[in-house]
Amino acid sequence: MSRFLSRRTISVWLLGAVCALGMAGAVRAAEESADAFIKRVSSDILDSIKADKSIQNGDVNKIGVLVDQRVMPNVNFLRMTASAVGPTWRQSSPEQQKRLQEEFKVLLVRTYSGALGQVSDQSISIKPLRAAADDKEVLVRTEVRGKGDPIQLDYRVEKSADGASWKVYNMNVMGVWLVENYRSQFAQEINAKGVDGLIASLADRNKTNARAAK
Repeated sequence: MSRFLSRRTISVWLLGAVCALGMAGAVRAAEESADAFIKRVSSDILDSIKADKSIQNGDVNKIGVLVDQRVMPNVNFLRMTASAVGPTWRQSSPEQQKRLQEEFKVLLVRTYSGALGQVSDQSISIKPLRAAADDKEVLVRTEVRGKGDPIQLDYRVEKSADGASWKVYNMNVMGVWLVENYRSQFAQEINAKGVDGLIASLADRNKTNARAAK
């Protein structure tokens, strides 16, 4: 277990993310429910991973391209990072906020190398949606099914500011929310060393992961 989240736990989160997120395509959020969005893109992304052995083997460059092109357009990463950092985010300078997003993203991308290697026969089962048609924020509950017991994987999604797409801003695996877990870990770093200390810790962890990958 690291000072941050364990590799196994975040790998499960990211496996679910890469299974359930993808290019939003031409369908507008106003015309597509949140659960339909998750269901539609899941099969496409799973198929693309299964067809690319280099991604499954942890090719960081290809994983980075996949994240940039398929995942990030569908995540409100600014909100996710700000929520993970907590109240200190508003007191941080624009440069500190930029660095926090950069290092947080690298941390998640590096961990994809472990998560994607686990993709084999997984599929996503969408549970009935409990939301009104005009809700702007929705909880989409799913299960990742494959070998072993099903894994609970839920998403908090929001409509983008222009109403043209859905964006994910938090994920939950078996009752544990990604943002809340990082908030607890980040708070320890901030209390001990401040925002710059958190940035330095993330950067050091990313360098360690990069060396390990080589």
